[in-house]
Amino acid sequence: MKKPRKKRLRNNMAKATPKTLSTGRIYITATFNNTLVTVTDQTGQVMFWGSTGLAGFKGARKSTPYAATTAIENTLKKAKEAGLTTAQVFIKGPGSGRDAVLGVVRSLGLKITTLADISPMAHNGPRPQKRRKGK
Repeated sequence: MKKPRKKRLRNNMAKATPKTLSTGRIYITATFNNTLVTVTDQTGQVMFWGSTGLAGFKGARKSTPYAATTAIENTLKKAKEAGLTTAQVFIKGPGSGRDAVLGVVRSLGLKITTLADISPMAHNGPRPQKRRKGK
């Protein structure tokens, strides 16, 4: 019969430092089916993120503007608790979350220094898909 091994505890383990940031970047990707929010520091390191699925919405409800506002609000509240006061906002995509963004950011009291639309625009690139049949 084997002897039970003793578990050694290490005292020199690195402990996670709490995330703090005063200025950051907020990237919002609004697709037709989902809305993703990412809060980074000035160097681009991801600090907080969220989505409509993470906010508790499933299926067709994920694509609603209300779901987008809830996801953005939850993520930005976490960032505000970490000390975020001013932010640059970058919006990408054609989804319904685009319109809801600014109201939520302003209602939380964040100062917006830059507001940019970084949606990818084709400069007459590949041929688009054929039109949808039906209605």
